[in-house]
This record gives sequence, structure tokens and C-alpha cells, in this order.
Amino acid sequence: MAAARTESRGGSRGRGPGLFRAVGRALRRPVSAAGRVIRRATHAHGAGESGLGKLIELHGVNGAGDVMITVALASTVFFSVPTDEARGRVALYLAITMAPFTLLAPVIGPLLDRIPHGRRAAMATAMGARALLALVLSAAVAGGGLEMYPAALGVLVASKAYGVVRSAVVPRLLPPGFSLVKANSRVTLCGLLATGAAAPVAALLQQVGPRWPLYGAFVIFVAGMVLSFSLPGKVDSARGEARALLAADEHRLHVPRRVAGKRPGLRTVGTAVTHALAANAAIRGLSGFLIFFLAFLLREHPMTGQSAAVSLGIVGVAAGAGNALGTAVGAWLRSRAPEIIIVTVVAVVLGTAVTSAVLFGAVLVACLAAVAGFAQALAKLSLDALIQRDVPELVRTSAFARSETLLQVSWVLGGAIGIALPLNGTLGLSVASAIVAAGWLTTVRGLIGSARHGGTARPRVA
Repeated sequence: MAAARTESRGGSRGRGPGLFRAVGRALRRPVSAAGRVIRRATHAHGAGESGLGKLIELHGVNGAGDVMITVALASTVFFSVPTDEARGRVALYLAITMAPFTLLAPVIGPLLDRIPHGRRAAMATAMGARALLALVLSAAVAGGGLEMYPAALGVLVASKAYGVVRSAVVPRLLPPGFSLVKANSRVTLCGLLATGAAAPVAALLQQVGPRWPLYGAFVIFVAGMVLSFSLPGKVDSARGEARALLAADEHRLHVPRRVAGKRPGLRTVGTAVTHALAANAAIRGLSGFLIFFLAFLLREHPMTGQSAAVSLGIVGVAAGAGNALGTAVGAWLRSRAPEIIIVTVVAVVLGTAVTSAVLFGAVLVACLAAVAGFAQALAKLSLDALIQRDVPELVRTSAFARSETLLQVSWVLGGAIGIALPLNGTLGLSVASAIVAAGWLTTVRGLIGSARHGGTARPRVA
């Protein structure tokens, strides 16, 4: 009898730890399964061996952290006050953050171009800076302090610095037989999926308190900082690289030989690339314009039968779905006739914008957001294909860095126009049409001419 009681007590003591272990395994199993699925997707087709898979995962972490900060700032600056006051706050936000960024952005690419041996450290620094700034913002959004604005500017600069370095890193991590367009499609798609997954989490954290999305961003960016150093060492190698200067004029592509004692300059980006870059700048400017203009327009005049938040959500989902579809189509098309693809998608965006301006309505606004997202993704991938085709490998990473900086500045300028316009749908979308038309009409002839000749010949290197 005593032995039976002893065995019973021993069994009870043994079942306790065993129960905890069983619960732990049950909770860990779905997380581990999801991690294995993600790892198989990001490391497929040789991406794991080349290191591209780790960059894809890092970009997903970057997207999740950025959306956490975006939700926190949007709730503080935009949703927490009446529309008129929110417009003033956003205008102040643009003046204090975007205006200095417009001046700083052109410097980011050339500055990072001078430190090619420290790309992993540069990406880790961009992650770590945003982690620290997220903590600064967590105090600012709760207390309403003015330190929110310089901290937001710092986040913006660090985010764009990461984007520039990431564009320069991708060509170094291509698996055998992998096109640059396909690699960029994977990276971009992972970022979009991570952003879509993190957005509802950020919204739930916002319900707990305004600081909590920023705490989440801190944790995510610290993880990104660690992950940056896990990239292969070859991304820090600058063997065979030089700096590229964007030049559309043919006579600037052929420059005299090196002057003794001076560092050589390279005029290596031909007219097809610069025309494609101008068209992409128009689409990126449209994207910035729509984000700010529609945010206020739909808050003041939401879709019929919907609240302002739901109206904004519908447009946001449409834009995200269009972007994801454009990325997928770009991976399927790879580098087939990139000039024709750019001319076509910009023409489609222009037609949709004009139709939306003439027949203004909720459905057409959502369609314009989707088409703009689709065009932005597909045109950017086609620009990548042109850079891969026409720019020598010697200066390709530098060309990516500089083109990305120009596109970021275009987004800022488009956003500034959107915030300055009165909240009239027809007027706003007419301006949007003008932005796209300016980019399309000035580039269509050059791009079609380049496509007819099978691309421009590679210019000589000075």
C-alpha cells in the first residue's frame, strides 16, 4: 500500500514536467513548421547556397519593422485628430522630415558607394539605428514631444540607406542561372508578404497602446541587425567595381582617357536606362502622390457606405495586391523586352488615371491604386533588367544605388504635391494623370527606339 502511494506521488511529479514539455512542443510545432516552409521558399533554386535566401529573409524583417513604425506614426499624426488638424500635422511632418530627406537622399547613394567593403555593416547600422529610433519615438508618441520629427527623419534616412545598399548587394548573391529580375522579384515579394503579415499585428499592438508597435519594431530591427551579419562575406567585396554616373547624353558617354593623378569617372549608363529611369520616377511620384492625397480625400469623403478607415483599407489592399501581382508577372516575364513593358504599363496607368479623373468614383479609385501598384512593381523590375543588360558588371552595383536614390526622391516630391492639393477628387486625379503623362511622353520615343535596335550598345569605360 505504501509502495503504491509512493508510486502514485512519483507519477504525479513525473506528469507535471512531462505535461509542460508536451504543451511546449504543441505550441512550438506550428511555429517551427511555418519557419521550415518560409526557409524552403526563400532558399529554393540555389538561393540558400548563394546567400540570396538570407537577404530575402532580411528584407522581410525590414518590411515588418517598417510597417510597425508606419502604423504607430500614422495613428499619432493622422488618425488621432480631426481632418483639418491632421492635414496640418502631416504638412508639418513633411516639412520637417521629407524636405531635409529630399536634400539628403541624393547623397546617400554616393556616400555608400565609397564604402563598398562595409555593406553588411551598413545594413546592420541601418537596422540598429531604426531600433534605437523606435525607442525614441515610443516616448515621443506618448508625450507628444517634438523629438518625434527628427526621429522620424532618422528612420526615413536609415530605411532608404538600407534600400540603396540592398540594391547593390543583390547582384553579388545571384545563384547560377538566376536573372537579376527574378532575384529582385523574390526579394520584393517577400517584403510585401512580411508587410501584409505584420500590419494586422501592428494594428492589434496599437490597440494595446501607442508605444507597443514601436516596441515591436525595436525587437524586429534588432533581429535584422543580427541577420545582416549572417550574409556571406562576398557582399563586402568590391573587387572589379567602380562608380557609375548617370548620363543620358551620348557625347558624355565617351570621355577622354584618365588624367594623371585623378580618379577615373565612368559614363556607363546609356539612354535606354535613363529613359526607363525617368518613366519609373513618374510612377514612383504617382505612388507618393496617391498615398497622401487619397489618405485625406477618403478620410473626408469615404466610399459610399464605408467608414474612412475601411475606405483606406480597401485602397491599401488594392495597391498591395497590384504590387504583388506586378512582382509575380515580372518574375515570369524575366527580362523580355523591358522597354516595351515599361512603355505599356505606364500607358495603362495613364489611361486609368485619366479615366478615374473623368469618371471619379470609389471603384475607379481602387482600380487606380491597384494598377499603380502593379505598374510600379513591373516597371521597376524592367528597369533592373535594363541595368543588368546595358550596364557593365564593373559598375552595375553603383548604378543600382544611384537609380534607387533618384526613385526615392521622386516619391517624396509626389507626396509633397499630394499634401498641397485641395481635396477635390477630379482635380487630384487630373494632377496624377499629368505626373504620369510627363514621364511617359518624354520617354516613350527613346524606349521604343531602344527596343527596335535591340538595346543600346554598351558604352566604353573611361
